[in-house]
Amino acid sequence: MSRHAIHTDAAPAAIGPYSQAARIGNTVYLSGQIPLDPATMELVQGDVEAQARRVFDNLVAVCQAAGASLDRVARVGIYLTDLSQFAKVNAVMAEYFSQPYPARSTIEVSALPKGAQVEVDAVLVLD
Repeated sequence: MSRHAIHTDAAPAAIGPYSQAARIGNTVYLSGQIPLDPATMELVQGDVEAQARRVFDNLVAVCQAAGASLDRVARVGIYLTDLSQFAKVNAVMAEYFSQPYPARSTIEVSALPKGAQVEVDAVLVLD
C-alpha cells in the first residue's frame, strides 16, 4: 500500500520532516499536535486546558482534511509534561469525544517542543 500525506492550512504546518498525517489504506496516522495557533505558528499561552483545546482543535482540522471527524478516531496518545494535570486534560478531551471513546495512553514526558504542556497524536480509521 502506498502512503499519502494529509495537509491542511487549518492546522499548524509541520515543524520538521513529517506530515500532519499519513494515510495508508483506510488508516490515517495523525502526527502529534502541540498547542500552536495555525495562523501565527505561536504557542497558545495559558493553562493546560487552553493548550489542550488548541491541540484538539488542531486534530479536528487534520481529521477534516482526511475526510473524517474525531468520531472515527480509534486511538489517542497524550503526552504531558506534568501528569498532575491529567484530570484537566481528560475533562477537555471529554468535550471533543463521545462514547464509545477511543483507546488511549497518557504518558508524562520531561519536555515537549516549544515548551508546550501537552501534545496529542491519534489514529483515525476511515470507512
